[in-house]
Amino acid sequence: MLNLGKRSLLKITVSALCVAATTQMVHADEPIPVVATFSILGNMVSEIGGEHVNVTTLVGPDGDAHVYQPTPKDARSVSEAELMFMNGLEFEGWLERLVKAASFDGSLVVATDGIQAIGFDDQNDHDDHDDHKDHDDHKDHNDHDDHADHKDHDDHKDHDDHDDHDDHSGHNHGAFDPHAWHSLTNAVIYIDNITAALAKADPSNAGDYYSNRAKYLSELDALSKDVASMMADIDADKRTVVTPHDAFGYFSVAYDVTFEAPQGLSTESEASAADVARLIEQIREQNISAVFIESISDNRLIEQIANETGASVGGTLYSDALSSSDGPASTYLDMFRHNAKTISDALK
Repeated sequence: MLNLGKRSLLKITVSALCVAATTQMVHADEPIPVVATFSILGNMVSEIGGEHVNVTTLVGPDGDAHVYQPTPKDARSVSEAELMFMNGLEFEGWLERLVKAASFDGSLVVATDGIQAIGFDDQNDHDDHDDHKDHDDHKDHNDHDDHADHKDHDDHKDHDDHDDHDDHSGHNHGAFDPHAWHSLTNAVIYIDNITAALAKADPSNAGDYYSNRAKYLSELDALSKDVASMMADIDADKRTVVTPHDAFGYFSVAYDVTFEAPQGLSTESEASAADVARLIEQIREQNISAVFIESISDNRLIEQIANETGASVGGTLYSDALSSSDGPASTYLDMFRHNAKTISDALK
């Protein structure tokens, strides 16, 4: 009886150890809860994180981050997240209040760290931004040891850029254009920052993150060549684009295309009658044949401008958000390709 008791105790002990080990393994394999502030950034995080992350995107497809209002559900997602990825450059004017309301104590990652931001006054000055034009400079980024400077993002928990957000009522931007994702060169920096942050938070899966990064950079490089070819075929006197709000400054710098917009950098901006009249005159004088609507904007003003000038609507551009999954811009790479092809087809 004593020996049988020992065997039973041994079986129970072994079973308990197996259950504990299994529980630990399951916990170790659980995806990291992360939050991304808007759909473009959320897609990038998902591409790098893969099965190891559970991404909640606050401003989803076809959503306008300029006029976003956080919900209690969003606050819960933020409070449970280990990492939060934000664009920065004062794009998310509402984020500081959300972080405080949710008592977020994870790591805040600023995806635009290291980007040469375009100032408001530099929107039409391309001479100082030639370094943005050649994506080939980033072909050697597969050596992730060169990106150690991106790995520590904890110092962004109290990011100074947030201090002035309340002054902007969550809708206006600061001194720089925040739409930095409209440059494929900048996209490399976004990906580097995302990869480094995930690898730091989850070192056991760092190899997978850097492998996903290498694959993604290869796709970015192929897309860069395709877009450069599309843009090169546009005649010099046809390289002016009219859009509802001024979101494509980085695209303008990269591909020497001039963008005009009746609204400012935010969809909350209101175009003055003088600005609209000036734009109509410019379209007529320069014989601009096509204007573009945006997926997130009230496009009635652009349609009115098209009617008054005889310009055709060249198509829909995706500026600040992806399309739904069944749309033409459901991923960042698809969005960039769609915008470039739509512009190229209309201007050619």
